[in-house]
Amino acid sequence: MDLNLKGKCAIVCGSTQGIGKATAIELAELGATVILLARDEGKLKTVLKELPTPIGQRHRYAVTDFSFPEKVKSATEKIILQTDVHILINNTGGPPAGQAIDSQPEDFLKAIHSHLITSQILVQACVPSMKKNNYGRIINIISTSVKIPIKGLGVSNTVRGAMASWAKTLSLELATFGITVNNVLPGSTKTGRIEALIQSRSQKSGRPADEIRKEMIDEIPAGRMAEASEVAAAVAFLATPAASYINGVSLPVDGGRTGSL
Repeated sequence: MDLNLKGKCAIVCGSTQGIGKATAIELAELGATVILLARDEGKLKTVLKELPTPIGQRHRYAVTDFSFPEKVKSATEKIILQTDVHILINNTGGPPAGQAIDSQPEDFLKAIHSHLITSQILVQACVPSMKKNNYGRIINIISTSVKIPIKGLGVSNTVRGAMASWAKTLSLELATFGITVNNVLPGSTKTGRIEALIQSRSQKSGRPADEIRKEMIDEIPAGRMAEASEVAAAVAFLATPAASYINGVSLPVDGGRTGSL
């Protein structure tokens, strides 16, 4: 099985914490040169020092804010002037919790811009070098809500679904160039995002956070939440040559929780 990413360059979005950071580490361990993309330069510098360099890679970072598509476009244009990009990991923090019926139109627009629009900008910038090299891996870290909507995440459910449909469409358009487009759907994972959701539900319901956390775990057949590294392992595999014939899929990494095929 060919899992070697030597000579490949990967952009990893939202890579200063959680699944994004874990993915950057996995890709670097497999030999990829990693470009970290996030808004907090201090955290980017810290993560950069933690990235493995098994074959002497020279990893780097770029500062940008996914809430502002033009900033993402500017940062990405600078990157592609310096190097070919073979792997793109789209990963952005989810919108705040809340019901769809209570959300304002601007809430949806903000989420669409920070997720779908910025991902489109990144893809359009990276695809030319992927085509040139006949190797491309576009992997979107979204949510199991594209299979079954999650209660209390109205805006997130909507935007994640749009991302999944967009990705499936791209997978049809780009396959002939040796480019695959896939989605990884994390379930409950030990990240700041899941803790924020637990605390939000606790405040709204007046129930203890530990009680809510236990209820979430009880819904998972595996009996526990995922480690970020476990989700990252699936992302990294899809980025390798071994996954060349996997295209257009939405892969739940959720311990068996999602109740659909």
